[in-house]
Amino acid sequence: MGQRKKLAAEARKEAMKSVAVARLRNVPTSPRRMRQVADLIRGEKVERALGILHFSTRHSSKPMEKLLLSAIDNWKAKNPGARVEDADLVVKSVQVDEARGLKRMLPAPQGRAYRMVKRSNHVTLIVDTAN
Repeated sequence: MGQRKKLAAEARKEAMKSVAVARLRNVPTSPRRMRQVADLIRGEKVERALGILHFSTRHSSKPMEKLLLSAIDNWKAKNPGARVEDADLVVKSVQVDEARGLKRMLPAPQGRAYRMVKRSNHVTLIVDTAN
């Protein structure tokens, strides 16, 4: 590996020390509904985001809350001895991507059948310290 690549890799690795990532794959909810919940917490402080998700009536808020707790635990594992309250963590980004859709048949009038796609999604949540 060249010197320039090595320096760039070390800089990326150092920058990722304060960042914690959590991924949730194949959630059986449509991406549109999950994005509506993701928009509520994007850019918020972690404590406030947990409150928003806990008291939200949306179906997608429960898996998102568990994912946020997982990201916080990942941050704790990366930074042993540091406290979450002192670190001032922020939800840096939430990305919702479409996953595979299950194709099903829906009964229709006059003996026909319509095709229905039961959508699912992948969620990536990144937590970082507020600078």
